[in-house]
Amino acid sequence: MSRILTAVAIVAVVAAVAWWLQRRRAPAAPTQPRWQAPAQLDRADFPDAATPWLVVLFTSATCHTCADMSRKAAVLASAQVAVVEVEFTARRDLHRKYAIDAVPIAAVAGPDGAVRATFVGPVTATDLWAAVAEARDPGTTPEPGLGAP
Repeated sequence: MSRILTAVAIVAVVAAVAWWLQRRRAPAAPTQPRWQAPAQLDRADFPDAATPWLVVLFTSATCHTCADMSRKAAVLASAQVAVVEVEFTARRDLHRKYAIDAVPIAAVAGPDGAVRATFVGPVTATDLWAAVAEARDPGTTPEPGLGAP
């Protein structure tokens, strides 16, 4: 009987120590968001759906970096490349549909809507232009993985 009481006492002490240690442990940090660009675009959501290549720039009117990105992307517009800016207040529906929770986000999509290159945050004009060139004609730039989704 004394062995059983000793075993119960030891289990109780171990449980109390475990409970006390658990309470002392610091709480885990909250999960941080990971901003991601869409992997697929519905070409019908954007003007010039028939253009082979599409550069979509998700922006906000209150974002100064977005204005700079718009200027960089606008240069890419041609008969083969449509450039579309999707400003948050004007097209909240598309921001929701593609789960855009940070701007600027640039996405380069092919004829099938598959996104071939993305950039979250500011990007240099050279990198953006090179990513579009690489998506259109793989192997033409020295950095083939640039903007890889």
